[in-house]
Amino acid sequence: MKRLMAVAALALAALLGGAGTALAHNVLVSSDPADGAKLSTGPGEIRLTFDQPVRAGEGYNTVNVVGPDGTYWTDGEVRVEGNSVTAPVRELGPAGTYTVGYRILSNDGHPVPGKVTFELTQAGNGTPAEPPQNADQPTEQSGESGGMPIWPWIVGVVVLVGLGLVLALRLGKPKA
Repeated sequence: MKRLMAVAALALAALLGGAGTALAHNVLVSSDPADGAKLSTGPGEIRLTFDQPVRAGEGYNTVNVVGPDGTYWTDGEVRVEGNSVTAPVRELGPAGTYTVGYRILSNDGHPVPGKVTFELTQAGNGTPAEPPQNADQPTEQSGESGGMPIWPWIVGVVVLVGLGLVLALRLGKPKA
């Protein structure tokens, strides 16, 4: 019985003791304009601030501003400055909800997608930009951030714990 308890305690410690990799992903802490803001004039740039530094590199970090009519309003290169990602924006056009879709390279090396929205209450005089080359790709991924799913690991741990318990019970019986 002592062996069974020891195996169960070790299995529980191994299951709960490991840190998950998702804990290291960057998290958006603020944006300018703020999510859900109502503006009478469009911003000259979008600034996204994360909880830890964003990895810089050409092509890794993207920010797209999409208007209510599906046109693009981002104009120029995305800049990474520590925890902040900044993208210049053209003068906006039609009034309505604008979506800021982003995909940054997290400090742990994984891509982190997301979006924020703001509303332009008065139409501007701007003209939209050409769609970016990656416009056919979705801005936000569904649920997964890439890599292997976690369910095979959970199944593997359950199978190993089960085998450990069977072996502990069989080997732990006294011989007559």
